[in-house]
Amino acid sequence: MTGNDRSPLFLPVIYLGGLIFGFGLAISGMARPEVVLDFLQFDDLGLLFVMGGAAVVTGITFTVATRYLGDAPLTGREYTRRLKDFDRNVVIGGAIFGVGWGLSGICPGAAYASFGVGNYPILYAVAGMFLGAYAQGYWRARQSNDADAADATSG
Repeated sequence: MTGNDRSPLFLPVIYLGGLIFGFGLAISGMARPEVVLDFLQFDDLGLLFVMGGAAVVTGITFTVATRYLGDAPLTGREYTRRLKDFDRNVVIGGAIFGVGWGLSGICPGAAYASFGVGNYPILYAVAGMFLGAYAQGYWRARQSNDADAADATSG
């Protein structure tokens, strides 16, 4: 099954997943920046239980799915594990993400849910996330083009 042959349920299920995710963030209180800031200041560790619970459910789901299903039901693609090296980009990116998380008091998923519960000023943080991601993508493309040009002149 290719990207064009995916199940007609693909987009509705993705939408439903986002709906459930947002509802879970809102009901747990994690869509409120003050709750996240309290976590970051070690005043309220409830976020650990929310993230831990989500990680356990996701881990069980993927373990069962990869063991008993050969392919993903909606895309038809084989379940595979994505291996990522632990390199300096992971450390640097994580540190930058942490600073942004601390300054804004919200992480990306919770930002959208926060908007959904009426926190409209969060749009400034969301705009900042988009601009930051765009700037990094632009920088990466420039680095790649510079490296390609250097390889072309030296080869």
